[in-house]
Amino acid sequence: MSEETKNQETAEVVSQEEMDQFVSLKKGDTVKGSIVKLEDNQAYVSIGYKYDGVIPIRELSSVQLDNASDAVEVGQEVECKVVSIDDEKEKLVLSKRAIDGENAWEELEKHFADQDIIEITVSDVVKGGLVADVGVRGFIPASMVERHFVEDFSDYKGRTLRVKVKELDRENNKVILSQKDVLEQEFEVNKSKVMADLTEGQVIEGTVQRLTQFGAFVDVGGVDGLVHVSEMAWSHVDKPSDVVSEGDQVKVKVLKVDPEKGKISLSIKAAQPGPWDSAAEKFKIGDVVTGEVRRLVAFGAFVELAPGVEGLVHISQISHKHIGTPQEVLSEGQQVQVKILDLNSSDKRVSLSIKETEEAPAGSTSNNSRPERSSSKSHKDDLKDNPNVSLSNEGLSFTLAERFGDKLSKFK
Repeated sequence: MSEETKNQETAEVVSQEEMDQFVSLKKGDTVKGSIVKLEDNQAYVSIGYKYDGVIPIRELSSVQLDNASDAVEVGQEVECKVVSIDDEKEKLVLSKRAIDGENAWEELEKHFADQDIIEITVSDVVKGGLVADVGVRGFIPASMVERHFVEDFSDYKGRTLRVKVKELDRENNKVILSQKDVLEQEFEVNKSKVMADLTEGQVIEGTVQRLTQFGAFVDVGGVDGLVHVSEMAWSHVDKPSDVVSEGDQVKVKVLKVDPEKGKISLSIKAAQPGPWDSAAEKFKIGDVVTGEVRRLVAFGAFVELAPGVEGLVHISQISHKHIGTPQEVLSEGQQVQVKILDLNSSDKRVSLSIKETEEAPAGSTSNNSRPERSSSKSHKDDLKDNPNVSLSNEGLSFTLAERFGDKLSKFK
């Protein structure tokens, strides 16, 4: 048999195969082919039929597309379902979306049962969340995208996210996905590891994540610890933003780790030298310095000499004239001159005097200005538990004879 005869017989066979397919092809059939052209925002597919089939853009994906090229490319093998066939007009309409959807549900049900992680690409940002093509339309509600609140999702289109299947409803073609579940799971694993590695007293670096009225949350390795406002500085802090800003790198000391409650307590001030560490060098007994009245109490006034260093001016050391309460001559926030009577850095106590910085008025006979011979037990009891008060200074109170001597003499 000649070569020409063989080729002719082969051509007749191919022609017959094509004819057989032509006869059997009908709506609803599943066919396979290759993308041969992208034109007019639709894909042309060669399936070995008399003419090419076309996939309209709406049948390329379960999600809305701007361009056919977003879903397929020339040369790509695809599996499609016959939507309609019109041999007279040589029009064969195919759907890739239909086959993708049928194949997807079995996979999605398996992912849902196993709660494993899948990767998706965000195809669109819509009101209320994100959309992804997972064979069918998958929706990620805004509340399930991140662990934190996101105000603007405009830059999420095209991103690859790792998600779990949160909810499935095949009857209503509903697929809910969640990236937040993945992030929460990874966060808890990392949190346990970080907390196990932390020890109380450890000094580490952290990043300020967010501020609240009561303090600042600092990231210490993927886990947030709280620096309470009282632990932000040695001086008084009204609000955290007075000391730090979001994004600041700070050095913190670990105060407490509570794995059961998942809480980490941190301190910025404890990671810095304390004000009392240098108080003995900065202040000496007998020095006259300027301070600010921070608090007024019944027995005197607490004056801040430096951030974190407060001393007590006993009521007897406020004025040369007799006063009933400190409020008669002082107010909180007032700047005053004080003399250091006693200083004990290790006990963090300073005794101060305002009247020692002033000249006594001529002929002054007030009880406050009389020689102070001893300290009464009652005053010591009131002051002994105050960390800013030194009881070693003589003359914080008066004897009964000094206070009531004139009156008692009348009864002799």
